[in-house]
Amino acid sequence: IGTVLRNKKIKAIVVKKSGIRGDSNNPVDQDTISRLGIKLHKEIHDLDDKQCRMRVHGTTQLVDAMNAHDLLPVNNFQYGEHPKAPNIGKASFEKIFDLGKPDGCWYGCTLACAHCLYLEVKTGPYKGQTVFTDGPEYETLAGCGSNCGIYDPWAVAEANFYCDTYGIDTISFGNICGFIMECFERGIIDKEATGGLDLTFGNWEAQMELMHQMARGEGFGVVAGQGLYRLKKLFVDKYDADEDFLNDIAMETKGLEFSLYITKESLAQQGGYGTANKGPQHDENWLIFMDMIRNQLPTFEDKAEALHYFPLFRTWFSIVGLCKLPWNDIMPADNHLTDEPAKVPEHVDNYVELYKAVTGREFSKDEMLNQSNRVYTLQKVFNLKMGKGLREHDNIPYRAVGPVTVEEYESRTERYDKQLKEILKLNPEKMTVEEKTKALREYREEQYQTLLDAVYKRRGWTSNAVPTIEKLEELGISYPDVVEVVEQYL
Repeated sequence: IGTVLRNKKIKAIVVKKSGIRGDSNNPVDQDTISRLGIKLHKEIHDLDDKQCRMRVHGTTQLVDAMNAHDLLPVNNFQYGEHPKAPNIGKASFEKIFDLGKPDGCWYGCTLACAHCLYLEVKTGPYKGQTVFTDGPEYETLAGCGSNCGIYDPWAVAEANFYCDTYGIDTISFGNICGFIMECFERGIIDKEATGGLDLTFGNWEAQMELMHQMARGEGFGVVAGQGLYRLKKLFVDKYDADEDFLNDIAMETKGLEFSLYITKESLAQQGGYGTANKGPQHDENWLIFMDMIRNQLPTFEDKAEALHYFPLFRTWFSIVGLCKLPWNDIMPADNHLTDEPAKVPEHVDNYVELYKAVTGREFSKDEMLNQSNRVYTLQKVFNLKMGKGLREHDNIPYRAVGPVTVEEYESRTERYDKQLKEILKLNPEKMTVEEKTKALREYREEQYQTLLDAVYKRRGWTSNAVPTIEKLEELGISYPDVVEVVEQYL
């Protein structure tokens, strides 16, 4: 979107409106909306302190949670935890945030999970100034922080400030930096290539200089700013890098950089990243806890059902413009007693009632999914039209699936050896690390392809990830131009 606006020479879109009220959209049933609003407000007020404490920590608490479960990306997704990670976690930012000024997305938000801080800027055009700015969210802390070996909360806060100032995405920037730092440390590129920048893990000053160069369109920043999809080819062509290895470690799919979760032990989340229309982000799927921690998705069919339901449910939030956090970050106290606690059924019912109260139309949970399915399938067809919609485009870098290097395997030897013994019936004591890594890879890649088969079948697509004409007709979107795109691949 930023590229489109830039090419149209649009710097910003500003909307100024006075007299905003809670009923400015002229809802049909304001009484129901008020009742549900009071209910949700009370739930957040009473339960947030007992659950995630989003009003205090925001999403910074995820750093601690991910680190505890070996899910926090460290050094370009090689590892899942680090002893210094709490330095950029909730306790550090509780001290730094100005909690008297919560930053809600909408005036009056009960949750107001974003927070601000005063920052004395150390680099770049604002050097020496103190600014009041948004605090970093989890994705930024993991991407620009642990993924690059940086554990200073102020350093990551400054990276976040400048990404906002320059209009650079923190997730893409954190992935780009992590990839470049690993390539630098492995000798794939050197200081001559980087224009003198010492891009080793943990070098925050070099990270920031790279960002400033990207923003100015100068030096090695011009190279880095192309993103991982193009960087891989450039490093192969210019520096004779091993193409297969770069494809394994560059965390991108469909040209988009990964959001910041280690997925090696969650096949469902691997599928969530790989099959997502928009590329590997968790907006469509966040199944890692259901799959890896709670073991709620034991079979391929269970995983496929989750990869059908949750992308559609989550897409619906974007369709109607609602925040997801009151859905599952604050849950009813008795939610764990329901048949499907991962769906938070009481909150799903709330959304159905809200939709009916605003629009006056008949509505149900099934129609919610149907609305999303029409949109989601059209997005898929658009991907096909743009050359990114087939099965091959749903493949993900192997680092998202399993250990690429000897160092990665050895960091979790006990876990991987146990899997070789129990699942593949191999004796790891008689194998080299290279042999063990190869055997594990063959198994995990096969599992991923089997999952794709199950997901496509559940979605009503072909084995090449193409929606069938019957599916388009069922959804009422078999328009001539849509059918024309799909027919090329059937």
